[in-house]
Amino acid sequence: MPYITGTNQTQIYYETHGEGKPIVFIHPPGMGHVTFKLQQPLSKKFQVITFDLRGNGNSAPGTEDITISLLATDILQLIDQLALEKVVVCGYSNGGSIALEFALSNPERVEGIILIGGFSEVNTFLLRSEFKLGISTVKMKGLSVLAKVLGKAHGTTKEYKKEIEQYVKKANVNILYQMYIRGLEYNCSHRLKDIKVPVLLVDGSFDFYMHSYQRFLEKEIPNAERVFVNKARHQVPTRHAHTFNQLIETFIEKL
Repeated sequence: MPYITGTNQTQIYYETHGEGKPIVFIHPPGMGHVTFKLQQPLSKKFQVITFDLRGNGNSAPGTEDITISLLATDILQLIDQLALEKVVVCGYSNGGSIALEFALSNPERVEGIILIGGFSEVNTFLLRSEFKLGISTVKMKGLSVLAKVLGKAHGTTKEYKKEIEQYVKKANVNILYQMYIRGLEYNCSHRLKDIKVPVLLVDGSFDFYMHSYQRFLEKEIPNAERVFVNKARHQVPTRHAHTFNQLIETFIEKL
């Protein structure tokens, strides 16, 4: 299996497919690179790079306490060791916070940003409650329950649901707990105006509780475009993969 060496020698699992402009996909806590299995058709035109955040999937947990900055630094190590000058970063849900932190900390390495149901801070009751539920579930040793919920919510076939479920179960419980805590605490809203590259904000038309976050990002980021996926909820990369892939292709060709 392919690995790169992240911060403090932590082994980070990754996969890369295709050639062309590189896209780095960043998954939410627990789900791993299998989140973007249905984005593999993009490798016909682009270099599709997926990986497991430290402590998730096949990646080692490392010894440091988790911060969003640390996770962003692992991405820098990934693209450095793959000898990539600039990338498009694509973050899903809380993976979007990591994408924003990476872009803000390394603006010279980013050509574009794609956020699916992303947010720069958690400031609404419903999203805060979702994070707290994740924290409580992991704290009470409910990883199997969380894995089943995520698999059922995202999988489009019985096999894919099972694959996601089994992959979530590989997560390091302590790391996952820290990721939920740090995701809840993270706030880069005051820095959004520093983003100079084009940003695509993808939102499900039925993902109502996230719409306020997307409106805020569109307002605060100078070069942001907001797109709704019709009849979609939060799980756009898996349940609406074909439409999502078309949006990515159009966005990158404009770059």
